[in-house]
Amino acid sequence: MASLISLIGAPTDIGAGMRGASMGPEALRVAGLAAVLQAQGLQVQDCGDVSGPRNPWQAPQDGYRHLNEVVAWNQALHAAVYAELGQGRLPIVLGGDHSLGIGSISAVARHCRDTGKKLRVLWLDAHADFNTNTLTPSGNLHGMPVACLCGLGPQALIEIGGQVPAVKPAWLRQIGIRSVDAGEKRLVHAHQLDVYDMRFIDEQGMRTTMDRALAGLDAHTHVHVSFDVDFLDPAIAPGVGTTVRGGPTYREAQLCMEMIADTGLLASLDIMELNPALDERNRTAELAVDLVESLFGKSTLMRT
Repeated sequence: MASLISLIGAPTDIGAGMRGASMGPEALRVAGLAAVLQAQGLQVQDCGDVSGPRNPWQAPQDGYRHLNEVVAWNQALHAAVYAELGQGRLPIVLGGDHSLGIGSISAVARHCRDTGKKLRVLWLDAHADFNTNTLTPSGNLHGMPVACLCGLGPQALIEIGGQVPAVKPAWLRQIGIRSVDAGEKRLVHAHQLDVYDMRFIDEQGMRTTMDRALAGLDAHTHVHVSFDVDFLDPAIAPGVGTTVRGGPTYREAQLCMEMIADTGLLASLDIMELNPALDERNRTAELAVDLVESLFGKSTLMRT
């Protein structure tokens, strides 16, 4: 794991159906993310925020809401993440809504092609985010990033990383899923996504889930974590726009993060969909920072 960390804010809710995720980056800063990472012995550089068009709050066109604006934000984020990776730094994207995963992960995939590394994407989320413009009930692009990364989407988005698809389904592991639209579900099965939904976690436990999700990693693997805060149960993380009951508990989420940290292979991170407008005194941001601390190696007990 790189010891040089770059924080990159992406303050937009351009792909969401509700305002507020644009305030997520600042809430994570206020919750002390940089200080927590520095306490782990890491060197942290806050690169500030990428910029893009304002949210026009318009109706969908051809099944996509704010497509041009989403493209612009993702192009800007792609360039920022790719630049930091090229300098040997570990980028942490402070979202923003999850449509930004297209720009972030396509940059990571491009970097992996440059360096000859394998890629493993751990998608921690209540939703599969595998909708298309013909399947989506809303047109909101934060429900489509995984599909776009796998080459299913508008040309302007799927080509951002320079290769289509940016990511192969076999490189993805989705964890905590519990809300999938009917048409989306068929598409997930057709592309054989590796999904560990909440029923699997309930039946098998988080340890077995993470053992499977992390299987096959080696020293030449770049692990990217895309952490949508709605992965967590809303009882402990109310500050998101798309809450779905029945998510991982605090301890399950901690174990998930600790087991990723144990691999020593984390090389990039997204923190997405934090909505301070719906939060209670920034408690969701503070919880997210707490979990990121575990992701970077803090454990409850000293382990040898």
